Formats: sequence, structure tokens, C-alpha cells
Amino acid sequence: MSTSAATARAERPRLLERITASSSWTVYALLIVVFVGILVMNPSFGEPMSLMAFVKKAAPLIILAIGQYFVIVSGEFDLSVGSLVGAQVVIAARLMDGEDSMTWPVMGIMLLFGLAVGLVNGLVTTLLKVPSFITTLGMMLVLYGAIRLWTGGAPTGALTEGFRQWGRGGLFGSPGEFQVPYALLIVVVLGVLAALLMRRPYGRTLMATGNNDVAAAFSGAPVWWVRTRAFLLSGLMATVAAVLIGGYAGVTAQVGQGLEFVAITAVVLGGVVLGGGRGSVVAAMAGALTLEALFTLFNQLSLPSTIRPAVQGVIIIAAVAYAAVPRRPRRRATAEPPSSAEPSSPVDPPSRPKEPAAT
Repeated sequence: MSTSAATARAERPRLLERITASSSWTVYALLIVVFVGILVMNPSFGEPMSLMAFVKKAAPLIILAIGQYFVIVSGEFDLSVGSLVGAQVVIAARLMDGEDSMTWPVMGIMLLFGLAVGLVNGLVTTLLKVPSFITTLGMMLVLYGAIRLWTGGAPTGALTEGFRQWGRGGLFGSPGEFQVPYALLIVVVLGVLAALLMRRPYGRTLMATGNNDVAAAFSGAPVWWVRTRAFLLSGLMATVAAVLIGGYAGVTAQVGQGLEFVAITAVVLGGVVLGGGRGSVVAAMAGALTLEALFTLFNQLSLPSTIRPAVQGVIIIAAVAYAAVPRRPRRRATAEPPSSAEPSSPVDPPSRPKEPAAT
């Protein structure tokens, strides 16, 4: 074999190295394994109506994972999204109280409220320099306590049918028949918009901020505003998730409880690095879908629901540990050795000037 052919073969990365170059490949493999396990346990799960019902249930978590992705990839956390979802559902039921004419005005109020919570989280974190873990933990407790103080611990009111249709309705069919859920369409639209946003200058700046905020600031990026917008997006996604959850979960004091940790688990399962700077929004969405499928498999196996927190903890520890493993650098092309039998020295000695011939 010639030297040039051997060099070209060495430059070609192996298929396995190419697949495992990113930590997000594991979530797709796990998703396939879990779906196969569910189908083995319950073949009817593969029917179209069952799959659409599963999508309806998984859609709020996928949307929360999108919002949590923006915050985590910027190097921060948002622990307030679960309480924000619960507060949004309770506020909507109290303000609507079953009146159809109040559906869209209340949804507008929910949108403003979600953005306001995101703005407060972002500004306190970026301008007052309070760690986001503390800021959003405090916001979680504030929302949790304020809603229970307002309702006396027993939420009242009712959501309208126009509001609930977004979480349990669909296109091309009537209830009880095959439908394309509105929740699926919303997830697809938000997922495409999030992927496009990460390809825009804001997405690249967000990634650079999470990787090294000092270097990003020296390069001229408005770090405080980039991170604040990430919290705004998280509040927006939590509002959309609240609309979908209200469609089938109803109004209870437990709505949204613990969703913040499930969303973080889904994001890290998708290969997004805690600390920021690396990860894919599509993989984060796949992580949420995988986590929901994993819980469905637990139900098929008749495992107790109390096992879920333990599984979430194991996933977070394993994902962080896997991300910390140093990757082997790619092999670089080596220079082709000189064809001469005797290698020349790096620096040839200067030739001695010739003396003039004697006359």
C-alpha cells in the first residue's frame, strides 16, 4: 500500500468515532430501546391512537425542556417553572370561572405573567449577581406560597372548553377517534423555531456565553441581556406548557409540582452539559420524550411511582459523569515523509563562500 493511500485511510474517522463524537447520541439509542420495550410489553401501544395519546401526555414536558435548555446552555438554572405552571393553571381557572368570553383575555394575562416571572429571574440573576439556583428557588417558593395563600389551599373556578381544547383536542377527527393533537403541532412549531433560533447570532452568542461568559463579554456580547432573554424564553415555554397541562389535568393544588426537576433531568439526558456551552435543543426534546417513555415503561412493568425520583437522580448523575469524561481528540493528518533515502537536516549549514581563483 502506498504512503498516500495509508495517510488518506488514517485521515478517515471511524464510523463509531463519528457517531459517539457527541454525548447526545445516547438519548436516541435509549429512546429506541425504551420504545421497543414498551411494544414488547404492550403491542397495542404502536397503534396510532395510542401514540397520539402518548404525545399529548409528553408534549408539556417537551416544551418545558425547550425552555430549560435555553437557560442551562447559557450556564444557569430555572427551578421556578414547575411552580409557574401550577400558578398559571390556578390563575386561569380563577379568572375564567367557566366563561368562554374570558378564554383569550386570560391567556393573554398568562403570557404576560410568564414573561414577567422570567424577566424578574433574569434581571435578579444577571444584574444583582444572585446565583440563578438561589433566584429561581426563591421564585419557586414565592409562587408556591402566594397561590396557596390566594386560594386558601383549595383552587376554585373552572377552565373553559376553549382553553382545554389545546391540551386534549386535535385535528381531522372527533373525540374518541384518531386525531392529530394540537399539542403535537405546537411541539413541532416550537421545536423548529428553537432550532432555528440556535442557528441565529443569538443562539451562537448564548452558547458562547455558557461556554465562557468572560470571553463573551470581552468580545462585545451583552451577557446580561443574553441570559435574561433565556429566562424570558423559559417563562414563555412554561406558560405554553401550562395551557396544555390544563387541558387534561384539571385544576388541583398539585399541578406542576416537581416538573422543574423532571425538565432538568430531560435536558441532561439529552446530552446538554450542566454549566452551559454545549448541547442540542433537538436532543433535549428527545430527552424529554425518552423520559416520558421510560415512565410509561415503568407503568407497564407495574413498578411503583415512587421509583421515579430515584431514576431521575441516577440519570442526572450518570449524564454529568458521562459529560465529564475527556474525549479522545481526533487524529490529525501527518505530514508525508520526504521521499529521499537520507533525510535532510532541518537547517542546512550555509555553504562556505568560494575563494577567488589565484591569478
